[in-house]
Amino acid sequence: MTSSSPPSPRASVLDLAPVVPVVVVTDAADAVPLARALVAGGLPAIEVTLRTPAALGAIRAIAAEVPDAVVGAGTVLTPEQVTASVAAGARFLVSPGWTDVLLGAMKASGVPFLPGVSTTSEVVALLERGVREMKFFPAQAAGGTAYLKSLAGPLPQARFCPTGGIGPECAPDYLALPNVGCVGGSWMLPADAIAARDWRRVEHLAREASALRR
Repeated sequence: MTSSSPPSPRASVLDLAPVVPVVVVTDAADAVPLARALVAGGLPAIEVTLRTPAALGAIRAIAAEVPDAVVGAGTVLTPEQVTASVAAGARFLVSPGWTDVLLGAMKASGVPFLPGVSTTSEVVALLERGVREMKFFPAQAAGGTAYLKSLAGPLPQARFCPTGGIGPECAPDYLALPNVGCVGGSWMLPADAIAARDWRRVEHLAREASALRR
C-alpha cells in the first residue's frame, strides 16, 4: 500500500498490512517524517505507544499531516488514556492486557481496538464479550507460533496480532497461521536510524517488512 492508495476506513486493523510498526516517539518532531517513511514503505497502520510524554503529540501530528496513515495508540492502560488518544486522532487502540473497565472504555470509544491476551482463558473471556480481534502479547515469551497454532482448532473465531519479540526471521511463521492477521514489531525502526533521522533507511526496512505476506 502506497500513499496513492489510502486504506479503507472500514478495513480491520489486522488486514491493513502484514506488520504494524510499534513506535516509541521521544521527540514529537520526528513523528511526521517517521510516519511518512513507514507509509511510503507500505506500512500504513502505525501504533504509537503511550510510553513517552511525546506520544499524544505524535499521534496528533500524524493524524493531521499524514492522511494515508492509520495511526493508533498502544500501551493503553486506562479509560483516561482511551479518551485522550481518541481526542488526539487515534484511529485504533491497543492494550497489553485488559480488564472489564478498560474494555468498556475501548468499546465506548467508537474506534477499533485490540486488547492484549496471553492465555486461552483470556481469549475465551473476550469472545464471551463479543471481541474477536486481539493482540497476543508477549508473543514469543507466551508460547509463540506453537501456542497460537494450538488455539486455531478450538477457537477459530479469534484473530490475533502477535507482538513481543518478533523480528523478520520469525514473522513469516506467524503470518502463515490462519488465525493471525498481522504482527507487531519495531525492527524497521532501529534506534540508530531514528537518532540520525535516516528516514530513507526506515522506508527501506518498512518496504521489506510489507513484503512479509503469507
